[in-house]
Amino acid sequence: MGAYIIRRLLLMIPTVFGIMAVSFLITQFAPGGPVEQALANLSGQNSGIIERVTGNQAGDFAGQPSQGNGAYRGSQGLAPELVARIEKQFGFDKPPLERFFSMLGNYLRFDFGESYYRDISVIDLILEKMPVSISLGLWMTLIAYGVSIPLGIAKAVRDGSRFDVWTSTIIIIGYAVPGFLVAIVLVVFFASGSFWQFFPLRGLTSPGWEHFPWWRQLLDYFWHLVLPITAMGLGAFATATLLTKNSFLDEIGKQYVVTARAKGLTENQVLYGHVFRNAMMLIIAGFPGAFIGVFFGGSLLIETIFLLDGLGLLGFEAVVNRDYPVVFATLYIFSLMALVIGLISDLTYMWVDPRLDFESRDV
Repeated sequence: MGAYIIRRLLLMIPTVFGIMAVSFLITQFAPGGPVEQALANLSGQNSGIIERVTGNQAGDFAGQPSQGNGAYRGSQGLAPELVARIEKQFGFDKPPLERFFSMLGNYLRFDFGESYYRDISVIDLILEKMPVSISLGLWMTLIAYGVSIPLGIAKAVRDGSRFDVWTSTIIIIGYAVPGFLVAIVLVVFFASGSFWQFFPLRGLTSPGWEHFPWWRQLLDYFWHLVLPITAMGLGAFATATLLTKNSFLDEIGKQYVVTARAKGLTENQVLYGHVFRNAMMLIIAGFPGAFIGVFFGGSLLIETIFLLDGLGLLGFEAVVNRDYPVVFATLYIFSLMALVIGLISDLTYMWVDPRLDFESRDV
């Protein structure tokens, strides 16, 4: 087991390197980078980004004759010295390979630099948004699996019954309706005041939350999560429930179950003593992907609708604004998280079924 863990940890190095290299390469050919955006602002109307990028000396170059820099759109009419200063501000005055390996060296120390357009370090920005994404991802995953697994087992045991039919109907309808549409309906009916205003619409806590007693803080926190978790949960419930049911049905039909029943074991002994361990393998395999998906990308629309400022919204805005330090930092962190959680998933396999031999497994 130790050798397998070491191999997996070592393989994370080229995997993360490849992800970052491909992403970095793509950004080199993507139009509208940070330098071009700054130049466009300088060429057009004077905006706040000029102060951020060039400081108070931008006017020093105004009116100077310029040939422009053909490497960037919008550089015509601007002094080469100003273009060079903007390149240096964003770190684009160095060759791409030097910038890439410098970035990797900094990331190994978890030094992600500062956001291009916000006066804050990237790590502080990510930590600032983390509570929202952790709240959505953690509670959504726990609730979805906590309800879907027992429901899926009950449907497998009662396969073809009325209970199985009507629960399947509800689950399929819930899966077919997009989460963002459910979120909009919930906001209109329960949070906007058009019909009822039972639930809050913005953030995870109410104003003055830090002054509440602890029990009221908990109630307020979960009260804010009711609508977002409900909107996100329908698709997750459907997938996990049907996956659990089909996995248990597949195991129930195998020969070892017939043998166990022939020995006189009760249905509960057969189900939870033999079938459960084997059927749960597939469920456990899907857990890391489900958690990462909800934690990062799956909550983007929900964060937008319910005005929750989390990592999903942060990553999307960073891509749109070409805020490369934030883009690469979030990509790096979540790539590491996905690989580590994948390893944890494999170790959980062994806990569920000790018969698995990781030492002889080809990675």
